[in-house]
Amino acid sequence: MQKSTNSDTSVETLSSTRQGTGAVQMRIKNANSHHDRLSQSKSMILTDVGKVTEPISRHRRNHSQHVLKDVIPPLEQLMVEKEGYLQKAKIADGGKKLRKNWSTSWIVLSSRKIEFYKESKQQALSNMKTGNKPESVDLCGAHIEWAKEKSSRKNVFQITTVSGNEFLLQSDIDFIILDWFHAIKNAIDRLPKDPSSSPRNMELFKIQRSSSTELLSHYDSDIKEQKPEHRKSLMFRLHHSASDTSDKNRVKSRLKKFITRRPSLKTLQEKGLIKDQIFGSHLHAVCERENSTVPRFVKQCIEAVEKRGLDVDGIYRVSGNLATIQKLRFIVNQEEKLNLDDSQWEDIHVVTGALKMFFRELPEPLFPYSFFERFLEAIKKQDNNTRIETMKSLVQKLPPPNRDTMKVLFGHLTKIVAKASKNLMSTQSLGIVFGPTLLRAENESGNMAIHMVYQNQIAELMLSEYNKIFSSEED
Repeated sequence: MQKSTNSDTSVETLSSTRQGTGAVQMRIKNANSHHDRLSQSKSMILTDVGKVTEPISRHRRNHSQHVLKDVIPPLEQLMVEKEGYLQKAKIADGGKKLRKNWSTSWIVLSSRKIEFYKESKQQALSNMKTGNKPESVDLCGAHIEWAKEKSSRKNVFQITTVSGNEFLLQSDIDFIILDWFHAIKNAIDRLPKDPSSSPRNMELFKIQRSSSTELLSHYDSDIKEQKPEHRKSLMFRLHHSASDTSDKNRVKSRLKKFITRRPSLKTLQEKGLIKDQIFGSHLHAVCERENSTVPRFVKQCIEAVEKRGLDVDGIYRVSGNLATIQKLRFIVNQEEKLNLDDSQWEDIHVVTGALKMFFRELPEPLFPYSFFERFLEAIKKQDNNTRIETMKSLVQKLPPPNRDTMKVLFGHLTKIVAKASKNLMSTQSLGIVFGPTLLRAENESGNMAIHMVYQNQIAELMLSEYNKIFSSEED
């Protein structure tokens, strides 16, 4: 076997003499030659004066990723200053006037832009299809002003961007829209008026595909041009945005002032700034405002379910999308015109989920606290006829809003049971769903498990003996 030697490599031949195979193993050691040291160039970037980072991968395709990661903070890390639901209408796109259509949007304000989502940002991102991004508004150079003449609604302001887009934002609640107006105005005031004159660190965000050598040479020339006393501050700005700290302090300061100065809920209600809401209000209060004994929202939900949900498998048992239910709840509380035939409420489980939420959030349940023990005593009676007559007597003694709403609800649920062969919802199933929702003790004790059994049984009896229990009441 012939061995080759040179200044770069040495060869060691190890032969196994004890084995008859005559196998030869070769191991080549690479010397740290001058040629190899040149071929293995290492890219380094300065993170502070007199300090260098660890060498990164020598593969060219990784250079820009490492440098951009270390030097340029990603766009996603822009701080969210404020978010919440508002009414939005886009009235111009690139200078072209659009028809005004109001819609409820989840608004997210960051230090440089506003994003519009159809639902909360977290839910929207999880449901977002590939390539489908939320509508975004660059606030750099934008203008904000109150726009009373643009809409018959109150509390409307307009945002106009340098690209010619125009948006109207609105809320019926005065302090909410005022807080949004000042938050957006402050964000605009902090940005340069001319987008082309944005700070140098904003230009970094535009660099997406530059190699590490290009990026380093760009900053090397910048550092050479700077005076020595400015170099350290320049490198510091590459890693830390000084505005981040001031933005956080500004937000904290505003939040503290708002909390200490905000009026009480009672004061806002007395001044008419906050209206009594549908969800979370007492049943009698809702009925008084609507001059009815059955809430309008309950009637709307029942009508929608009977129109397109009687045959749906698991109706009232299957949960709808919680974010969409909350959106529906928000619209109802804002006393906006509700159309449950709209495509956004196409999933009937959203409607049933909102109806159940309405009854769950009543401060006092549909079966009043003062009647709880009496209904429990009635269901415990051994004789079925006696149970029915006692239930009937108790129902007749209920306040009109409770009695009439109960009659409408259980009358609706009997139609669900009539379609049990298709929707698979029996009397027992509906009793389990509605028992704890409609009937509960004011002070829960250790008898919760026993109470739950009776709650379900009471709801079941109301359904199975509906005609007898409500027979004496006028339709």
